[in-house]
Amino acid sequence: MSTASVGADDAPGDEPDTQPPSGRRFEPDLRSMTRINLRPIASPMPLGFFTVAIASAMTGCLQLGIFEPEARRAVALCVLPAFALQFLVSILAFGARDVIAATLMGTFAGSWLAYALVLVSGAPEGLRVLGVFNLAFLCFGALMTAVTGPKRALWCVLVASLPRWAATGLAGLTGAEWLTRTSGALGLLVALVAMYAAFALMLEDMRSEEVLPIGRSGPAHAAVEGDLALQLRNLERHAGVRRTL
Repeated sequence: MSTASVGADDAPGDEPDTQPPSGRRFEPDLRSMTRINLRPIASPMPLGFFTVAIASAMTGCLQLGIFEPEARRAVALCVLPAFALQFLVSILAFGARDVIAATLMGTFAGSWLAYALVLVSGAPEGLRVLGVFNLAFLCFGALMTAVTGPKRALWCVLVASLPRWAATGLAGLTGAEWLTRTSGALGLLVALVAMYAAFALMLEDMRSEEVLPIGRSGPAHAAVEGDLALQLRNLERHAGVRRTL
């Protein structure tokens, strides 16, 4: 949010010293009159990663056969709250001006909602449709992996998720049992990676320093280790401050 204040020297009725060029409206330099108010929030990412971990563990157990096929609806109902939680994380991440985290968490939220609704409804050809959905998600994840490198926690969860999306998609299209089992095992791996990332980020936010290594680099590392001046650099170009997205 930005607010403007006028200094004491800018008395009402003062005229500019120079006339504006013909045909152009005079616009004063607003930089010295602008204030940017930031509202710090706690990091929502631990909640997002814990949600990924729990939902991945539930779906992985179903694919591994730990749950009977009749338990599909029960698993879907357990996964359904993941949509609401990750959607909340996405909104908070947008408010924290982290477009990468917000986009990923919002997309994860949509995927859990789609998965839960298909299983609960028992829609015809649901598994094949989810297969195509997971392959589309695989393409999205591959693109996001290319830009999340400095955010190592996000990057690790994405890298662990890519083979799972591939296996789930192919299992849905082919019906191959071994691919379903492979996807379930990869789901448990995703759960472990996400659980570690969530715990590490939660400790970091509580102690204001890195406790467990998560491998930040570049701007993501500077965001934690840098000073306030570094954080405010190029602030006028951030979404919500500039005039247009």
